[in-house]
Amino acid sequence: MSSWAGRTATEIAAAVREKRITPREVVAEHLARIERLDARVGAFRLVRSEAALAEADALAAHPDLAVLPLAGVPVAVKDNLPVRGESCRQGSAATPDSAAEEDHVTVARLRAAGAVVVGLTNVPELCVFGTSDSVYGIARNPWDTSRTAGGSSGGGAAAVAAGMVPLALGNDGMGSLRIPAANCGLVGLKPGHGTVPAGIGHGDWFGMSENGPLATTVADARLMLAVLADTEAVRPSGNLLRKVAVSVRSPLAGVTVGRPYATAAREAAALLAGAGHQVRPADPPYPLWLGTTTLAHWTAGTAVDAADLDPRRLSRRTRVHAAVGRRFVAGVRTGARREQLRARLTPFFEEHDVLLTPALARRGPAAAAWHERGWLRNLLANTNYSPLTPPWNLTGWPAMAVPFGALPGGAPCAVQLVGRPGCELELLELAGQLEELRPWRRTAPLD
Repeated sequence: MSSWAGRTATEIAAAVREKRITPREVVAEHLARIERLDARVGAFRLVRSEAALAEADALAAHPDLAVLPLAGVPVAVKDNLPVRGESCRQGSAATPDSAAEEDHVTVARLRAAGAVVVGLTNVPELCVFGTSDSVYGIARNPWDTSRTAGGSSGGGAAAVAAGMVPLALGNDGMGSLRIPAANCGLVGLKPGHGTVPAGIGHGDWFGMSENGPLATTVADARLMLAVLADTEAVRPSGNLLRKVAVSVRSPLAGVTVGRPYATAAREAAALLAGAGHQVRPADPPYPLWLGTTTLAHWTAGTAVDAADLDPRRLSRRTRVHAAVGRRFVAGVRTGARREQLRARLTPFFEEHDVLLTPALARRGPAAAAWHERGWLRNLLANTNYSPLTPPWNLTGWPAMAVPFGALPGGAPCAVQLVGRPGCELELLELAGQLEELRPWRRTAPLD
């Protein structure tokens, strides 16, 4: 590994601000790593080699370089967010191959903070599924390339876990940040509704999708969140003790949580209890209708996003998903079920500050061309391995994946932290304590 590829964003930005290294040198090292490794990983749909180097050179002359929070930091952007001058394909042959005229607001904020966009990352078609494969390639877990990186922000997670970039911008509509973060051993934060500008697809999947960071450390995730939310970076406030509920129950009836993930949640709970937090087992009162509500919102969001696209150019799983969802669009638009879910779960979070759960129910499926397989097969694979993330998109409350321990075979395991609206920093503080008590290896051993 080169001297700067694989470093944290915090380290890189400090070195660039202090002129110990130039933005071009940082970006060039990361581009070289992408060229060396991405054929094995499949993280990127598009690498902006020449443009990124030119932007790094321009950044070196920036009058405010010494104060930019992400000075010279290479970032990857999920391929459903516009990047000026590049096409936004969303993993689909049905989308137009035309250059975006403007950056998405989150991309603009990253660039204004000194970040350099080195590429657009692979996603499943229309960012629907938890396996990031499409006509543009298969994003693999760098820790175990026989397995999917997850989805739909899988390419971004793969890029960060492989040390190709220290940060990636993704988004999360049913777990699309937290699922690949959990697979790839990263910190992935879905902010609560309204914390970071959304503007994803045609209506943010009825307001359920949020943009957020993928990073290898809690400090980097905190820094990137501050930039995306356009707020001052806030340091941890210290030993604030929380009431933490730990639950290893799947929210979806009939889906069980595998032993490694349940064990990780219990061990993380024990560490937090040892640190002084009030921790007790407690299951949220998930309603029996949660599964059907999740399916309705998931498919209806796809129906809206696919409405203006040529169905002949969509994969079969996407066509079926959208067709199922069309019958639910009108009902989902009312938001009635989401309000009912919030009302049902609010008393639980009045009694507990944070919920700790497994991040996944089992390891990610095989890295394969899932987009060529049937809809039902995809549906079952996704539901069986990632049932714990969707409830918090429905409520619109913050949730994050945190690396914790390892699966048999050595790939990362992970837990999920969930909180009430506005508690992103509380979740980051707890995640930081877990990071201190049980450190994780930040990048996969690909070299």
